[in-house]
Amino acid sequence: MGSNEAIGGGGGFHHVAIRVFDFDATIRFYTEVLGFRERTSWGEGDGRGALLDTGDGNYLEVFAGGREGPKPEGAFIHIALRCDNVDEVTERVRAAGREVTVEPKTAQMGDYSIRLSFFKGPDGEQVELFHTIGENKL
Repeated sequence: MGSNEAIGGGGGFHHVAIRVFDFDATIRFYTEVLGFRERTSWGEGDGRGALLDTGDGNYLEVFAGGREGPKPEGAFIHIALRCDNVDEVTERVRAAGREVTVEPKTAQMGDYSIRLSFFKGPDGEQVELFHTIGENKL
């Protein structure tokens, strides 16, 4: 996977918005580690925002002005990103110092076999790496 390729891609969601305490660290993580591309940004200080392309026109919208420290579950429980190589990307996330909360595993989701893992992003957000195994994709 090249440095400009995103792990997302193939559909999924248009965007999920998160409000973070350390805006710059969050932008660096999602662009440098996961390969997202900044499409647009706006504002200053706690009014900053950015729309990051996760691949194929799916976006993560990041807003500054969040409070420091762990946050109780609120607007979303987690975001799920399509990922062709859950194991490889999980190791990249771990190497970047992020906490892996569910190690890569194969599971059943109804009639589908999937490969997944979960980790905490720079501001404590829960992120799932998700891949459908086989020809019939979710």
